[in-house]
Amino acid sequence: MRKLIHSVHISLDGMIEGPNGEFDWPAMGPELSAHSFELVERVDTFLYGRRVWEMMAGYWPDVESISDDPHDLRFAPVWRSTPKVVFSRTLTDPGHGARVIDGEHLVDEVTALKSEPGKDLVLMGGAEIAGVLTEHGLVDEHDVVVHPVVLGGGKRLFAGVPDRFDLELVETRTFDSRAVLLHYRRA
Repeated sequence: MRKLIHSVHISLDGMIEGPNGEFDWPAMGPELSAHSFELVERVDTFLYGRRVWEMMAGYWPDVESISDDPHDLRFAPVWRSTPKVVFSRTLTDPGHGARVIDGEHLVDEVTALKSEPGKDLVLMGGAEIAGVLTEHGLVDEHDVVVHPVVLGGGKRLFAGVPDRFDLELVETRTFDSRAVLLHYRRA
């Protein structure tokens, strides 16, 4: 069975976005970029909730015209060619090679995706979907990158998760003398 990896960037105070929805604070240095490519080598499908999808779809298709960052330029063709799934109750045509799965049946659909042949799956960011999938035992690994910024508010990682769950720390790494990876697996 394929593994589901939740990959997320958080602030030191545990936020995945700032008080006004901003996501301009993660710094992608060369070492963190290399880790990102190690992760995408393990997977063959990117999973998104609608909000993260809209951010990604607004950036990656035309990134070459708005960025000269080496990571962005290297990742753009990977993003465009990798199959993508968006979980949404409202979105019907996401474009960019993605397919929509109704968020109403999230647990059943992810269970089915995990049982299909192929490489692992990665859920990029998100709070609600990651919480629901973790709660149902479907997330096998959490790849959490902590950035040296305190946002003082915003959306908390795992907001609304009603029950405690335990994880096993399997790896830590420091990237670019700034960000810290906390890699957990389900206990």
